[in-house]
Amino acid sequence: MITLERAPALFIHGAWTAAGGGTEAVINPATEQVIGHAAIAGPADVEAAVASARHAFDKGPWPRMNAEERASILSAMLEIFERRGDEIRALITAEAGSVQPMTRTMQFATGIDHARYYIELARRPAITPLPVELVDTPDGRRMLGAGVKVREPVGVCLAITPFNVPFMLNVTKCFAALATGNAVILKPSPLTPFEAFVVAEAAEEAGLPPGILNVVNGGIETGEALTRDPRIDLVTFTGSDRVGAAIQAQAAPTLKRCVLELGGKSALIVRADGDLKAAATSALASLTLHAGQACAAFTRLLVHESVRAEFVSMLTAMFRAVSIGDPADPKSRMGPLIRGAQRDRVESMVDRAVRDGVKLVTGGRRPTGLSRGFYYEPTLFDGVDNQSPIAREEIFGPVGVVIGFESDEQAIDIANDSDFGLSGGIYSADVGRAFEMALQLRTGKVQLNGGSGKMSSHQPFGGIKRSGYGRELGEEGLQEFTYVKSIAFHGG
Repeated sequence: MITLERAPALFIHGAWTAAGGGTEAVINPATEQVIGHAAIAGPADVEAAVASARHAFDKGPWPRMNAEERASILSAMLEIFERRGDEIRALITAEAGSVQPMTRTMQFATGIDHARYYIELARRPAITPLPVELVDTPDGRRMLGAGVKVREPVGVCLAITPFNVPFMLNVTKCFAALATGNAVILKPSPLTPFEAFVVAEAAEEAGLPPGILNVVNGGIETGEALTRDPRIDLVTFTGSDRVGAAIQAQAAPTLKRCVLELGGKSALIVRADGDLKAAATSALASLTLHAGQACAAFTRLLVHESVRAEFVSMLTAMFRAVSIGDPADPKSRMGPLIRGAQRDRVESMVDRAVRDGVKLVTGGRRPTGLSRGFYYEPTLFDGVDNQSPIAREEIFGPVGVVIGFESDEQAIDIANDSDFGLSGGIYSADVGRAFEMALQLRTGKVQLNGGSGKMSSHQPFGGIKRSGYGRELGEEGLQEFTYVKSIAFHGG
């Protein structure tokens, strides 16, 4: 089934149902053309989805299946994704504006890798024996005290995903929750809903029990109705810190568990002995591969003063050589921002920095020759004060700022002087010193000399401060969707 050829509908209790909130056009950010119309949930749809998920978890077979039974159905869903790979990748490009290299890797293949990792990890025994202890009894004898700890599913999980890497995050969040026996309500960004409906189509074809996955598309009202509902046990959200704070407040009265992966203003530290070309290439990829629309992008470039001028010159040349254009063209290396409103925001922040006297090195405008689409040139500022708004506020666009430093201690202080703490990087020929510095950075992740080369499923991902809390990926990411129960008994 081709998603865009099906009449707009929501996926509730294992069936496609007409939406009470009507439909909304979904546009291609590269061409501004409508690629389809997506169903919008009304209040009755939200109620139906929550009731379905609650009943499916409380009374249905999914939480009571063993790990192998669940793994069989989830693996079938992965086979469907791979069989429909060309179609899904084309949809990602059209809906999210992702250029081909990112569509193939981060958007699609990485999501599949994460899902497969979670399926295998969930096969591990859910019951773990605890140490046996000698216990003195009141009658003077000694007994053996024993116990086990059991990991159990949380219940009904609400997954709210953003527009930048929708397929990867839809799959990552859903499979972590499903593999551990939970029911899921998936609410995608209304800017990129079709990639969520692809997940629903795969669930339907693979035979996932009704109600275990529901997909409801909608805006702020839909999200708030879901986050406030007492029948939902956990909210996993990826997005801005502002929305994350609102979700936490909405979830607080019912004491829901929240996993919040929020914004960032990550620092890339380039020491005097660092490989400048490699560091500049890393900054280039971070700021242009998805037009800077990445929470972990290196938007603050902290460069030792002795090599700053050379680094700026090198990165400027790289920025100016970037091929900007329609992501459907394999030659394009940077696509558009998601919508005109986001481009307006980027422009506004850049213009404010220029008015404030911050040195603009390159970019800062819309590219010529592209009359359609929400494009913006890669933009670089130099000699920036870390207290400047352009250095402190998340932009979510292709904008980087270069900040000089004289010592490792100063670089660490600048990097840590941020409201955010999601990611970071260090380039240095002295890997041992770089590791020592990494231990001092207040952030959820640090990449040394480019890191491991991929977003590894084994490495926990998440932040601190206004970058949120909780983790995705790794064992920690799977455990976010479980509770631990202790069962104690006489061992003898």
